[in-house]
Amino acid sequence: MREYIPCLDNAAAIKKLKSAERGERFERHCPEKGLDCLVPAPKGYKAPIPWPQSRDEVWFSNVPHTRLVEDKGGQNWITRDKDKFKFPGGGTQFIHGADKYLDQISEMIPDIAFGKHTRVALDVGCGVASFGAFLLSRNVLTLSVAPKDVHENQIQFALERGVPAMVAAFATHRLLYPSQAFDLIHCSRCRINWTRDGSLLLNILMINYYSILHFCQYCSILVA
Repeated sequence: MREYIPCLDNAAAIKKLKSAERGERFERHCPEKGLDCLVPAPKGYKAPIPWPQSRDEVWFSNVPHTRLVEDKGGQNWITRDKDKFKFPGGGTQFIHGADKYLDQISEMIPDIAFGKHTRVALDVGCGVASFGAFLLSRNVLTLSVAPKDVHENQIQFALERGVPAMVAAFATHRLLYPSQAFDLIHCSRCRINWTRDGSLLLNILMINYYSILHFCQYCSILVA
């Protein structure tokens, strides 16, 4: 039950879907009767390491997944050191560290002014949430979003590090946030085909938010 997420693993609701062509099966499908969202903690779970130390390391026993270490080791995302996971701050598109990546963004777009003009951000396809973790150090609150996928539930790493996060997939539904809720939307090689179906998913974001910083394998745009 450790990996069970009621609204995502609702097999009965997923079987009733008329189509799954747009990824509907990855969206939330909450049970019609009763919720059972309390999932047992892993064996050996410890009190989380407090912020700001948690930005750089968490207990291995709290998120006992090694797949990311094996698959992303060369991209500087995460390493294991005895009883802890450590986060060098890297990512697929910023292997030299999120801090340097944020400095580069600030140089390209001075008006972004992290911590001043930009205070609330959304990170789509966040991985282990190093982007959000290092933005928090710059007085920016970031909501990190990622799906539950073959690399296990990456959101667990974000939450253990003290970064706000949610499991979500971009398919056919808007996220549960009002217009202009975020100053910045970031996607760094999040593998989402934003231009699919007449740019349906990009339009969903455009409807919801007024500022998008987007670095993606499908397109590279800045909308403000």
